[in-house]
Amino acid sequence: MIYTFICRRCDDLPVAACCRVMGVSPSGFYAWRARPVSDRDWDDAVLTNTIVDIHRASRCSYGSPRVHADLRLDQDLRCSRKRVERLMRQANIRGIYRRKGRGCTRRDPAAESSDDLVRRAFDPTEPDRLWMMDVTEHPTTQGKVYLAVVLDAFSRRIVGWSIADHIRAELVVDALQMAAWRRRPPEGQTVAHSDHGSLGELNRSSQHRLAGLTVGTHRGPRPVSSSRGSCEACC
Repeated sequence: MIYTFICRRCDDLPVAACCRVMGVSPSGFYAWRARPVSDRDWDDAVLTNTIVDIHRASRCSYGSPRVHADLRLDQDLRCSRKRVERLMRQANIRGIYRRKGRGCTRRDPAAESSDDLVRRAFDPTEPDRLWMMDVTEHPTTQGKVYLAVVLDAFSRRIVGWSIADHIRAELVVDALQMAAWRRRPPEGQTVAHSDHGSLGELNRSSQHRLAGLTVGTHRGPRPVSSSRGSCEACC
């Protein structure tokens, strides 16, 4: 494809200079020119040039799916996605992809599961009846930070959060305490739900019922019942 492009688009330039810029040898170009050029090779060379332009316009971030969509929608060029993948592979063009993380929650296989307090009913009729909790990991230039959030399932608002450079129990407890301090839910009526984890006193299962969480003094939820598949607490 490179030889085809040099032959048809760079006929007014020195062959040696074109081959040096394209990263091919002049001897290979002359050997190729002695053979007939198919229309398919020419079409691939033109399409590769368009793909390179799209890839550069995306700051070298687009992969084959987005390049293919740009060709069809913006350039109005009909071609298969497998052809785009082949041409990008031959031209050593690749997009930016994010590696799948392993997650920051590790379930203890020996932990005893507890009762399911939510029973997959994530549609409360009032605010502060069901809180959803999770911890996420975020890489930064100075290391990893961990964010614990508490979300009210009724309003979809974040009612509590905590950020730290560790994933110890106080990270989650601080987020719960903030939520309890801000919302002041009726005691014994709020269920806090999360996935299975191993943080402090939340390590027995993914659901617990918290009894009497006192803001600012109680350093951890004390489960009085727990569940299989999530973490629940009643504040």
